[in-house]
Amino acid sequence: MAADLLLGIDSSTTACKAIVWDTRGRSLAEGRAPLPLEMPRPAWHEQPADAWWEACVQAIRTAVAYVDASRIAALGITAQRETFVPVDATGTPLRPAIVWMDERARDLLPTIAREYGAERIHCESGKPLSGNLTLGKIAWLRAYEPETFAHTARYLDVAAFLIHRLTGHYRTGWGCADPTGLFDMRAHRWNADLLAYLGVSVVQMPEAYPPGTVMGVVTAEAAALTGLPAGLPVVAGVGDGQAGGLGVGITEPGRAYLNLGTAVVSGTYADTCITDRAFRTMYGAVPGTYSLETVLLGGTYTISWFVEHIAGAGTWSDPQTAAPLYDEASAAIPPGAAGLILVPYWNSAMNPYWDAAASGIVVGWRGIHTRAHLYRAILEGIAFEQRLHTEGVEAALGRPVSSYVTMGGGSQSIRWRQIIADVTGRPVYRATTTEAAALGAAILAALGVGLFADAHTAAAAMTSVEPEPLTPDPARHKFYSQLYTEVYRPLFPAVQPYLQRLTALSETRL
Repeated sequence: MAADLLLGIDSSTTACKAIVWDTRGRSLAEGRAPLPLEMPRPAWHEQPADAWWEACVQAIRTAVAYVDASRIAALGITAQRETFVPVDATGTPLRPAIVWMDERARDLLPTIAREYGAERIHCESGKPLSGNLTLGKIAWLRAYEPETFAHTARYLDVAAFLIHRLTGHYRTGWGCADPTGLFDMRAHRWNADLLAYLGVSVVQMPEAYPPGTVMGVVTAEAAALTGLPAGLPVVAGVGDGQAGGLGVGITEPGRAYLNLGTAVVSGTYADTCITDRAFRTMYGAVPGTYSLETVLLGGTYTISWFVEHIAGAGTWSDPQTAAPLYDEASAAIPPGAAGLILVPYWNSAMNPYWDAAASGIVVGWRGIHTRAHLYRAILEGIAFEQRLHTEGVEAALGRPVSSYVTMGGGSQSIRWRQIIADVTGRPVYRATTTEAAALGAAILAALGVGLFADAHTAAAAMTSVEPEPLTPDPARHKFYSQLYTEVYRPLFPAVQPYLQRLTALSETRL
């Protein structure tokens, strides 16, 4: 029987998923394994890199047990971005991996901006200098863990680490390399000047390949561990954000994907590399294209915070039941949460402010407010922030973003999707798959071994979106527009200097 199935691997922040797809985008088998997330100090986030491989092996073995593994034509990988691990000459991790949401390098950013140039970094990498980028954390290693820095043979993103374990090669995709901030997107290669500034050489980085390129094959050793056939092609993927966009069919201008996950990530198709502080520029999953991406780090992360620290006792504080309960309770609360408004910077602010010291704001508290009011204010605040992000992208592109295609855990909430439609004034569609990133990786795998002529054809065949969107209610949109224009949009800029001073004072050691 012909090899006609694809394996898409998505190694995210919380779990590794391995899904077998056919060429119509149907999921035939799935395996998943959780990943630990550690916080050894406030604002630090780490993972044991070996756990990535252990979870990957477990997920693959589970998935391929349900299919004829000889029918798998290729494997594609997508992964959490910016997260990296320093390894020695044997590929053994020298310390726990530093995760994308880690903020330890924040104090080093002004020095990097002054010495190398913040605008130069933006121009070369497509991204304004920010704390999530790998480059600041390598500077932190040099300053605070000099022994680790001195013994590092290579710096590996999550995909590169897994690809090395699968193929024996230190390789990664352009779309996994560029989120680090260390990749020159116009020259399509590692930024030798920036690496030299950090005290790192190009040979310490994995080789980088365009999306959809075969990078190697599964070794006999990896095959024995995973149940995959030895010699299976491993295809270059992109980061989980871009892969998710491909997995919901964003292959041309107009629509934007909207991933309502731990971070809320939205991306819009572009056929040229343009930069602006309103977004960060990434390689697109469609070879030769770019994704203009906006990120709110405090997405469902903020909802998880609410459930853990604010929700009531019993089922109201159980992560599995609390969000749906509060989602239902918030239905009785009118738009505007009875005068409560929230700016969702629970994990600093990226575009458009690029303020690593930013913090969340809740304004308008009164005695009538309950937990359900705060929950609705969170949903509305994230929707207001998405409107701010999208307007910045539209201004830079010179054309409208007509609608969103949602995915991720938050997309399961009809109420939240309706709030987004009402706040932004745009129809909100929902992808039929809940695993768009893994599907995007599988589409690139199919492209890499020639099962489709191009990414557009592959995406058209393998993706689908629910045909009927949630559309904006005119009256609610008018109300939300006034609230956005008169209160939300000017609120953070007005208090930003005071928040920065508050942060500085709170971190003073007495």
